[in-house]
Amino acid sequence: MESGCWWPGGEFEDSVFEERRERRLGPPAPYRAKCCEPQKALQEYSSISEKLPSTNFAVKRDVQEGQARCLVHLGRHVEALEIAADLENKATNTDHLTTVLYLQFAICSSLQNLEKTIFCLQKLISLHPFNPWNWGKLAEAYLNLGPALSASCASSQKQNSFTSSDKTIKSSFPHWGKHRLLCFPDTLPENSLFPMEASSCDNQKKEKALKNVQICTAEKREAVLLENQMKACASFIRTRLLLQLAQAQQASFALERNLRTQQEIEDKVKGFSFKEDALLLIAEVMGEDIIPEKLKDEVCTEVKCVGPAALSGLVIASSEEFEDKWFRKIREHLHAFENQFHTEIHILA
Repeated sequence: MESGCWWPGGEFEDSVFEERRERRLGPPAPYRAKCCEPQKALQEYSSISEKLPSTNFAVKRDVQEGQARCLVHLGRHVEALEIAADLENKATNTDHLTTVLYLQFAICSSLQNLEKTIFCLQKLISLHPFNPWNWGKLAEAYLNLGPALSASCASSQKQNSFTSSDKTIKSSFPHWGKHRLLCFPDTLPENSLFPMEASSCDNQKKEKALKNVQICTAEKREAVLLENQMKACASFIRTRLLLQLAQAQQASFALERNLRTQQEIEDKVKGFSFKEDALLLIAEVMGEDIIPEKLKDEVCTEVKCVGPAALSGLVIASSEEFEDKWFRKIREHLHAFENQFHTEIHILA
């Protein structure tokens, strides 16, 4: 028998006995991830998509998401939105639908389309009503509607056109509905404001009518701004309530972020022109469904694989539906407070 130890499976690879490579002096070279240009990546995704069988839904979905993100980088947002809309219709579980909605939110945000951005956030919230961060983003989006409205109205006023100004307000805020101020009818005949006769009396009437139109437009703008402030305030308060509930389970940087965000919300809420009783009312309404036991069940719920048809029932169909669910009660109570206040002033007078 040969000398030395041997046992089945005990052979060593020759590489074990090779000399060790000399160690490099100095720090290692920095890691550089391989990058692919958006246009080249889009071509690769398209090539893969053509080769995939029609039954491979999961991979096709991932490829479409990649295509949409490449299109965003290339500035082709409309095409990216079309792909995202198609993905939303084909979503088969809540996890996939959430990913698609975040993709739509990113595209609409980059386009600075506030209405569509808000609608994306509303759909995300309807799917995950106890996510505080989406509520915070929604509040910020409502606040951004104010400057957008002021800019659009300022532009329309330069044209000295009541009709164009009124259309601008309506296109920016299609959900206003019956809560707007009805100072004037929706459209005014041109000859009712600017008659053909050019007498001094007619000119005075014309100036008076134009002044009334400007006052009415300003009142409408103020009413819409106040409405958006109410929605933003309610969304901020909802965010704070959810953060307070999650605070006990957090530590380290997560807790620090939570507390910092709560303080930021506190400062922003103080900046609104709502009295203390109104803020208490908003907090009560926005916290009606926040029950610790229920919240725990919602957070721990597994991904629901229910198919496209059933998933469509989990998200709201319009902004009106969302705002009616969350803000209608607050709006009604605030209107009641306002009417009571005016009645008391009238009695004192």
